[in-house]
Amino acid sequence: MAKQSAGLLLYRYVAGGGIELLLAHPGGPLFAKADLGAWTVPKGEYEPGEEPLATAAREFAEELGRLPPGGARLDLGEVRQASGKRVRCFAVEGDFDTSEVLSNEFEMEWPPGSGATARFPEIDRAEWYSSSRARLKLNPSQSVFVDRLEAMLSEQGAQPNS
Repeated sequence: MAKQSAGLLLYRYVAGGGIELLLAHPGGPLFAKADLGAWTVPKGEYEPGEEPLATAAREFAEELGRLPPGGARLDLGEVRQASGKRVRCFAVEGDFDTSEVLSNEFEMEWPPGSGATARFPEIDRAEWYSSSRARLKLNPSQSVFVDRLEAMLSEQGAQPNS
């Protein structure tokens, strides 16, 4: 069975119209120099029977070091990544100081074949990007979440929170 992940895409309105999206960059040596197509929605795996929205909130907190903001969650649906993993995404309006990222860590053998292990943050940084820039930065299969969010906000005639 393909792995399943759930994530929470934070967005905020910007002066002059449009939105910015908070994206996370995977930590560790395998992604150290990766940029375009390597960024992700903060997300994590869940097991059958687990609630995807609860998983998305938990993973946001674990990967960024702070609870997600309150507010209505928009269900952006699911995509299948090239690896076969299914990713379900929710969006919420809010703000986040990217200088405060404090991610949980994972352990892996590094350097490969050395027998030594090292610890790395799951997320080494997070940044705000315009919709057009986010589409380039995101894992290609996840970029559709930007399109879906913009369509939902447009349909709702959504306005920024005061």
